[in-house]
Amino acid sequence: MTTSNHRQSEFNVDPIFLDRWSPRAFDGSTMPKEDLLAILDAAHWAPSAFNYQPWRFVYALKGTAEFERFLDILAEFNQGWAKNASALIFIFSDTLSRPADGSEPKPYRSHSFDAGAAWGLLSLQAIKSGYFAHAMTGFSFDRALSELGAPDGFHINAAVAIGKLGDKEALPEGLRSRETPNQRKALADVAFEGGF
Repeated sequence: MTTSNHRQSEFNVDPIFLDRWSPRAFDGSTMPKEDLLAILDAAHWAPSAFNYQPWRFVYALKGTAEFERFLDILAEFNQGWAKNASALIFIFSDTLSRPADGSEPKPYRSHSFDAGAAWGLLSLQAIKSGYFAHAMTGFSFDRALSELGAPDGFHINAAVAIGKLGDKEALPEGLRSRETPNQRKALADVAFEGGF
């Protein structure tokens, strides 16, 4: 059993898994590009089927025109808090396996699963680097695909805000009480030996 960050696991896990959570209160600071690239570098070391690495990260740093453009793609609710993030990232994945020999591309069934693995590593490296990451699907999927120039066959999975933890009092009143690490279902509710 491990206890950290006001959370308790049922088994002995590394505290980083309990320390990782998805805050909305960021401090509005800028981040060095090298910090973001280190986080993305960790993400791209995720495992993938046949080592295809279908994930693609399209990013913008706070203080740039691209950041404002990315922010505008988010749903209004998410814009309200994500404007204080230090970086915004859209995570895409290639839905096709494109052989190097130029033969016909084929559907790549695990593209989202593999991109999810990359997101998991991204979120953990963010913690190790002194930041927090919050993934979201509250944005215009169509605009993300078209305005960010996604090639044919690419799927948009999520947007991610990264930043340093800020004061929850800066959030709208309805979000302040939710700005705390949440709990998880019991392991027995999600892990089944031999079948459902």
